[in-house]
Amino acid sequence: MARQLRPVELEFVETAPVRLVFEREISAAPDAVFGALAEDVPGWSEWFAAVTSARPVDDGARRDIRLRGGGRFLETVLAAKPSEVYAYRVDLTNAPGARALAEEWRLVPAGTGTRVRWSFAADGTAAFRLALRFAGPGLGRAFRAAVTSLDRRLAAR
Repeated sequence: MARQLRPVELEFVETAPVRLVFEREISAAPDAVFGALAEDVPGWSEWFAAVTSARPVDDGARRDIRLRGGGRFLETVLAAKPSEVYAYRVDLTNAPGARALAEEWRLVPAGTGTRVRWSFAADGTAAFRLALRFAGPGLGRAFRAAVTSLDRRLAAR
């Protein structure tokens, strides 16, 4: 059953009760990484193993995301600044205990490549917040694998 989450804005990424932040440097240029994040939403399922389906909604203002294990998210894009930042909040989800969720992908030039920083911000029940803290190392591994896969995908183009 999908539940409506509290609408949050971009500053929630910095103020959320639970913040998980991961970084990795890849060889792809920031404009290519931004294109994969913001312009090729269906392509997420090709490089982020947890994503089984991703599709833009409302001319790209929103996203419908499905994850392995049955997770579902309807998201609103909060920021899409080419080669710099792509961020969104979750409006509807079936994740138990969630009250507010937002993610930000920040891109910083690093030589000829990009330093990718993914911030996962959340609020929810005490059990939800605790579970996320324990899930942090797994989310970090998933992020590292995803951006490595994305880098390979972009290099093959």
